Amino acid sequence: MQTNVTTPNHRPQFGLQPTLAWTAMLGLVCFSLLCILAGAGGLLRLAYPAIALLVGLFLFKRYPVLYIGFTWWIAFLTPFVRRLIDFQSGWVDPSPVLLAPFLVMMLTGLTFVQYLPRYLRQDGLPFILSAAGVFYGLLVGLIKYPPTAVVVPLLNWLAPILFGFHLFVHWRHYPAYRQNVERVFLWGVLVMGAYGVLQYLVAPEWDRFWLISSKAIAFGTPEPLGMRVFSTLNSPGPFATVMMAGLLLLFNNQGTLRFAAGGVGYLSFLLSLVRASWLGWAVGVVAFVPSLKPRLQMRLIVTILVMAVCVVPLVNTQPFSGAIAARLQTFSNTQDDVSYNQRLEGYGQIMGEALAEIPGNGLGFVLTNDSLGSNDSGILTLLFNLGWFGTLPYLGGTVLLFFSLFRGKEGQTDPFVSAARAISLGVFAQIGLGSSMLALSGVVMWSFAGMALAAQRFYRYQHLLQPGGE
Repeated sequence: MQTNVTTPNHRPQFGLQPTLAWTAMLGLVCFSLLCILAGAGGLLRLAYPAIALLVGLFLFKRYPVLYIGFTWWIAFLTPFVRRLIDFQSGWVDPSPVLLAPFLVMMLTGLTFVQYLPRYLRQDGLPFILSAAGVFYGLLVGLIKYPPTAVVVPLLNWLAPILFGFHLFVHWRHYPAYRQNVERVFLWGVLVMGAYGVLQYLVAPEWDRFWLISSKAIAFGTPEPLGMRVFSTLNSPGPFATVMMAGLLLLFNNQGTLRFAAGGVGYLSFLLSLVRASWLGWAVGVVAFVPSLKPRLQMRLIVTILVMAVCVVPLVNTQPFSGAIAARLQTFSNTQDDVSYNQRLEGYGQIMGEALAEIPGNGLGFVLTNDSLGSNDSGILTLLFNLGWFGTLPYLGGTVLLFFSLFRGKEGQTDPFVSAARAISLGVFAQIGLGSSMLALSGVVMWSFAGMALAAQRFYRYQHLLQPGGE
């Protein structure tokens, strides 16, 4: 009698699976490194967004979970790539490199078109209402300005909504998306936090070159211990928003790596000196803790205490304590706070004009005021760009979004849902101090809202599958 023996497969198994997807992503990384090392920054400046779009399209069609992670990493690292290119090949502004994250995100417009009829009267209404407000602003902008002046504002406004809608309508993939996002933000906080601390201590030459060329005096001085940390991103504001989200997500993480990530993450977050995001983090924590079951609340409190033990000694040592302490003191001493007083003055000067903007100026309008920057107030940005005709549907969609987020009880058993809701609320809470609904900050708000809504549909469906579910 013959016995059939199955020969085990001894082919090496690598952790980076699926191979085709990782080959595409690592191909972009290797090509970028080779161009920088070979002094071909000019070539990379044009090739980088094109290749990123092609890789994004491939992942979007074949590997939807990896597409989400790739999109986040492209958003995290593209400004850093831009600075390396400019340092090597000369300053170019606006830089085509910065289009890469938006081009990759705008692929989700295909999802919006495909699912729009189905979700028009369902839970997708918040996204559709807000998108309608943006499209109104687009029409007004195209009437008033050349198309080239409207393209980038359209990407800043629309990409966050489309990306969040994409995550929401693919609710069946929620568990895989959740795992991917948690992993991405764990490593993102570690990498960006570590580089942020290095940036503050050393002030690398490419960062100094960018700070001088951009004339961004609000970001500090181009020298060690003089910069407000923006890490691999383009400015302290978006960096602080991303770190706020990542640090709130760390409360759910049970791995030992979270302590290293939390240490450099909180330190760089504080060194960004972005008070709006500090307040957003506090709002997020207040929204996060009560939504959990008592057992999870205790676990969260223990995690916060352990994080505090790791972070507080770092914050209270030189050379970090001086800059952080001075910024913290402005919360209690607003009379000497130049930035705060300028914002109040700016609001007083133009709020009446903003409230009178019925049709709005459209996308492409840039607010110019001696006391306020163009991105210093999301409220003014809404009114001046969209007018009341566009602001009402946009804000109506946003209010409906948060009403939908907090009506479910899924967060009691799934801490990620509670964290996602807290992150979205924490970002939106900054709208009076900055345009938190736009660009990368807006992506954080809308994407985590989309994930939380996806979780609601996923758990409702799971309940229906159970015996006796209704």
